[in-house]
Amino acid sequence: MGILNTLLRAVTWWNGQTLNTQLFTWRKGVKVGEDDQGNIYYKSRDEKKRWVIFNGEAEASRVAPDWHGWLHHTWDETPEEKPLARKSWEKPHTENLTGSALSYAPAGSIRRGAPAERQDYEAWQPE
Repeated sequence: MGILNTLLRAVTWWNGQTLNTQLFTWRKGVKVGEDDQGNIYYKSRDEKKRWVIFNGEAEASRVAPDWHGWLHHTWDETPEEKPLARKSWEKPHTENLTGSALSYAPAGSIRRGAPAERQDYEAWQPE
């Protein structure tokens, strides 16, 4: 399995990190934290660059809002150093499922099996 993982990393960029990213991270990166999905966040030693190594598929919507703000230099402290204040009405972060089998399909969508039952509509019939 180790050889297969190395080969997979060498030819794909969407599955974790590539070999070049791994070398760059090893040489210049300083680990600053990890989120609940297992994504690991790094900064350069000169603190000018920030990046994330995804645990699995590289999908930007898997980055939580607090880490997104840190990655884009919106604030200097990591969410582990200074967590964001949460409101009681806020829902937990979820990744964007658009384009996947789990994406939202409203009533009447062709992606749903059966057509929606409508009580407020009567189809026109010719005489």
